[in-house]
Amino acid sequence: MAGKVETRLQELGVVVPAMVPPAANYVPGVISGNLLFTAGQLPMRDGKLVTAGKVGGDVSVEAAAEAAQLCALNVLAVAKATLGSLERIKRLVKVVGFINGVPEFADHAKVMNGASDFFVSVLGEEGKHARSSVGMGSLPFNAAVEVEAIFEIE
Repeated sequence: MAGKVETRLQELGVVVPAMVPPAANYVPGVISGNLLFTAGQLPMRDGKLVTAGKVGGDVSVEAAAEAAQLCALNVLAVAKATLGSLERIKRLVKVVGFINGVPEFADHAKVMNGASDFFVSVLGEEGKHARSSVGMGSLPFNAAVEVEAIFEIE
């Protein structure tokens, strides 16, 4: 029988993909006490970077928000692989988003709403979180967005 999170994913028509393997010498998720810390996740689908470039330049705010949503889905993939089940998530505590923007870019919050809205749609009240959105000069593989999260777990 599916739990609350899995049922909500099914209702939304969302399939959590397999976790993207790390690109360097780190682990995708670390449990410390009752917290799960995820490594930053890029907008990857089927092993390929989907959205590359500078937000506010060659990447629109709308495309970057969609990329942030995909990053959030990949964060859930890390959580599922690390925890064994998304049902172990008690709540989402914090989300950090890194936006590869042109120097004058200032709509970081609009980009990160793509991730935040997704988390709330999947986790409900337990998906409401603290958040930081940070502009960067570059990101790995020239990704437009990177998202990491901290979950309270059972």
